Amino acid sequence: MATYLDFENSIKQIDDDIASARIKADSDAVDILEKQLEKETFKTYKNLSDYQKLQLARHPDRPYALDYIRLLLKNSYELHGDRAFKDDLAIICYMGYIAERKVMVIGEQKGRGTKNKLKRNFGMPNPEGYRKALRMAKMAEKFDIPILFLIDTPGAYPGIGAEERGQSEAIARNLYELSKINTKSVSIIIGEGGSGGALAIGVADRIAMMKYSVFSVISPEGCAAILWNDPSKQESATKAMRITADDLLSLGLINDVIEEPVAGAHKDKIAAAEALGDYFINTLNEMDKMSDELRLKKRYDRICSIGAFKE
Repeated sequence: MATYLDFENSIKQIDDDIASARIKADSDAVDILEKQLEKETFKTYKNLSDYQKLQLARHPDRPYALDYIRLLLKNSYELHGDRAFKDDLAIICYMGYIAERKVMVIGEQKGRGTKNKLKRNFGMPNPEGYRKALRMAKMAEKFDIPILFLIDTPGAYPGIGAEERGQSEAIARNLYELSKINTKSVSIIIGEGGSGGALAIGVADRIAMMKYSVFSVISPEGCAAILWNDPSKQESATKAMRITADDLLSLGLINDVIEEPVAGAHKDKIAAAEALGDYFINTLNEMDKMSDELRLKKRYDRICSIGAFKE
C-alpha cells in the first residue's frame, strides 16, 4: 500500500478514484482522472514548504542506499567489517560496476519494517561502521577505484557503547582521512543527512543532494527542543535552519542538486536511480580531465571555504 503524506490528500483521492475506475473497466474515466492527477501532482509539488520537503526526505517509501545499489550496481560484491570490533550493518559497502566503471559504494542503510530497522539500527552507525567505511575507502584508494558515498541517517548512534568505543574519534578520523584520500569521490545525500553521522562519509571531491533531501547539523525536533524547549515547533525550526537542497546550494555548502521525479524519488525509484547514476558518472568524467594535484586542491579549497564570510 502506498503511503501518503498529509499534504498529498488530494492526490490520494484521485488515486483512489482511478483504482475504482479500473475495477469498473471504465477506460474513459481512467484517462480523464490520470490527466487530472498529473495536474494535481504538479500543483502540489510546485511550491512545497521546507517542512514538507523534510517529510519527503523521511518518507517511508523513499529509496534507501540498498535500493540504489541494486538498481545501479552490476556484478556487485558486498564487503564487511572493520577488522577491529564487528560488522556494523548500518553502513553497507559494495564493489561493482556503474556504466562500466568499477566503483566502491559506501552508504548508510535505514532498513524497512521493524525487523530490518532494528538490524540496521535505524540507519544510525556505530564507530565500527565509520571505521568500516574508512577501511573500504582506503582499499579503493589503493586500487584507484572511485568512491560513491550515499548519505541517509538521522545521525550517529548516541548509545553508551558507541561512546565507549570512540564514536567522536571515529567520525573525526574519517573527516581527516577522507579529506586527503587520493581517489575520486562523490558524496550524495539521498534522504536525511543528520549531524556528524552524515559528515563522517560526507567529505568528497563533490557533494550533491537529491532534490527532496535535507542536510543539517541537528534534527529540527532537536533544534526546537533546545531553542524553544518545545519539539512541536519543528516546522519553524526546519524553515529557520535552511536545510533543504536549494538552500544549501545557495549557501555554497554543496556543489549540485540532483532532480527527482516530480512527486519524489519514492514514486519512481528507477528514474531517481538513473538520475543519481548519471550525475555520478558525469562527475567522474569531469574529474578524469583533472590532474590529481588539481582535484585535491579543489577539494581542499572547497572544504576551507565552508564557514567563510564577508563583512
